[in-house]
Amino acid sequence: MSMQPAAVQLDVKKHFTSSILLWVRTDQPRQTGMDYWKGPHSKIISAIPGLEEYRQIHLAEHNPGRWPATGGVETSIPVDRKIDGVAEATFRSALALPQGRKQTKLAFADEVNLFRRTLLYTGQPNSSRWYDVAGPGEKVGARALVYLRRRDEAGASEFRKLINKQLVPVLAGTGMLKELRTQTFLPWIEKLWDTPNVAHDNPHDQRFHASLILGFTDTAARDAFFTGNVIQDLSAQLAPLVSAIHAYDVTAALTYVKNGEILPHYEE
Repeated sequence: MSMQPAAVQLDVKKHFTSSILLWVRTDQPRQTGMDYWKGPHSKIISAIPGLEEYRQIHLAEHNPGRWPATGGVETSIPVDRKIDGVAEATFRSALALPQGRKQTKLAFADEVNLFRRTLLYTGQPNSSRWYDVAGPGEKVGARALVYLRRRDEAGASEFRKLINKQLVPVLAGTGMLKELRTQTFLPWIEKLWDTPNVAHDNPHDQRFHASLILGFTDTAARDAFFTGNVIQDLSAQLAPLVSAIHAYDVTAALTYVKNGEILPHYEE
């Protein structure tokens, strides 16, 4: 299979999304931090004005890296940089950001209670894309979260084109996905989310430039995707521009704000 754009036009919704990569504190049980994030901390974030959606992506504790070994590409997730979860905040527009300053201060102050490191990645408006790949009534039973690191010699526009114009049609064309979301990031800036008493170290050689959320019918379908022939072809096509592909198993994707409304209970 060659990574060429598919003839079928995909329905896509473009958004303005920020993703905060999270590492829970290690001086308490991991589950304590994950539960606090799911409970009290979620209420603080959900109340930020201007949100279109707020979703927590909980990652499995054991995540050595789902992507198969690829020459010249880091596919094994380093233990000391392994992420515990990701907060996805999608805003109605970039103009909504100033409305949330007061509530964001509360989130800043609360982070130290559960996190040891947090990194905020964001893109330009419309750089977060949600593709309609599920059939009527099809639901997601398992997910993977994939982070991509661009090679230093690869251009940013060339990399975005690879994701949006080449990778997405191939992924959608497999017929295996029930959810497909992509983000391409602006250059990382520490001061965008400089919460007190929490680490924000992000060396140049550890930074990411895009992410993918891949949804499957169940864990068996996820396993089949990552061990099948399609993934090998994708690896060969990505390798010239990508230096790292970190693929995580997702244990839960919890939605707290949907279509601009705070839900009475989170949706899985």
